[in-house]
Amino acid sequence: MPIFWAVLSFLAVGLLVAGALLFSGSAPPSEVAHRLQALARSEIHADAPADVQITRDESLSTVPALHRMMKRWSWSKRLNRLLSQAGLQIKPGKLVLIMGVAAFGTYVVMHSLFDMSSFAVAIGLGAGSVPLLVVLAARQKRLRAFERNFPEAIDLLGRAVRAGHAFTTGIEMISQESQEPIASEFRTMFEEHNLGLPLREALWNLADRVPLVDMRFFVSALLIQKETGGNLAEILDNLAHVIRERFKVLGEIRVRTAQGRLTAVILIALPPSLLVFLNSASPEYVQVLITDPLGVTMLTVAVAMQVIGSFLLWRVVSIAV
Repeated sequence: MPIFWAVLSFLAVGLLVAGALLFSGSAPPSEVAHRLQALARSEIHADAPADVQITRDESLSTVPALHRMMKRWSWSKRLNRLLSQAGLQIKPGKLVLIMGVAAFGTYVVMHSLFDMSSFAVAIGLGAGSVPLLVVLAARQKRLRAFERNFPEAIDLLGRAVRAGHAFTTGIEMISQESQEPIASEFRTMFEEHNLGLPLREALWNLADRVPLVDMRFFVSALLIQKETGGNLAEILDNLAHVIRERFKVLGEIRVRTAQGRLTAVILIALPPSLLVFLNSASPEYVQVLITDPLGVTMLTVAVAMQVIGSFLLWRVVSIAV
């Protein structure tokens, strides 16, 4: 029991430290710095024309050696895009260092406690993946917030166009009046166009930064209207109506699949809950899984099957609309 609680306490403290480092931010930037950061974030996803290039910070890490190393890795840009979509103002190198420290520190502690390399490696890899999972969760939360408030932003743009304002003025109004993260993304688009990027490229950059089906519909509708003509205000109203109807269908599906999702949660939580209960009621019964090599192998296989089963269960109950 003391070893169990010591390991649990170490993991909890490690995760808290990793989360604090991951979400630690600097002071709010000035207006000029904010505009430069917005344009730099946009150029992560698409190269601007030669006459729009500006001096910007392209470093992937504040550590020069790590920056040079990550420049040679193809996944560094994807990691940078992931952080941008999650709304985290940190460099990819910082995330990589946090993951490495979490994985190596957990491995050292587990190896010193149990003297089993395979078990320590498995736990270390799991702990090292936690910061990345936190980033993925933040990205998902930010995209859901964007999707939830997107119809209101389209309505605001439609009212601005109907009142006689230019399209770019409507985009600026969205960046000033809407909630986050819609305001920051449309502000980035407005700054891109303000600094000379063609409207078509700015729209595609917006769709690339916000990988949602609704955003693809929005950009495609605007580009088609620009090429063929038509009533832009009516197009925006119809698009907002379609998005709201899709949300209604999604809500009905979530209601009908609530029992399946509850069953999935119970099945996923049952094995670890049973292990904790048995460890509290009869510690000597559970110690075999930790002290005996065969028990460690069985426990590792059980964890792997638990992860695979959880993934399959959520795939079954998650229905895309």
